[in-house]
Amino acid sequence: MTFKELLTEIFTWWNGQTLGTRFFTWKKGQRVGEDELGNVYYQTKNGARRWVIYNGEADASKISASWHGWMHYRVDEPPTSEHYRPRDWQKPHRPNFTGTAAAYRPKGSLASAEGRPAVTGDYDAWTPGS
Repeated sequence: MTFKELLTEIFTWWNGQTLGTRFFTWKKGQRVGEDELGNVYYQTKNGARRWVIYNGEADASKISASWHGWMHYRVDEPPTSEHYRPRDWQKPHRPNFTGTAAAYRPKGSLASAEGRPAVTGDYDAWTPGS
């Protein structure tokens, strides 16, 4: 571990893991598997707690569909032991772009480059007493 990685682990909670998480994982964690994004999944030896150490910035939307059910205790077997295959309707992961330049901005949004559409005249504004 480099000095920069150590400082990052001490002073940031959003980037990978903290020192407390590293210690807890070392003491009580049992590695269960890793997903295609490089996130590593753990559980306590008795299976009571489950957690993920993200590859890079901590973002819950980075948990793949295959691991989501296991993380939320909907299934007991992790995808590594049940040979998980995604269904036809499942889409590949896309990061959450909220708050970035790539965020969705619908037509008419103040943040959209297109601007608001012109008023067509088929709308009458409400006035009190009418």
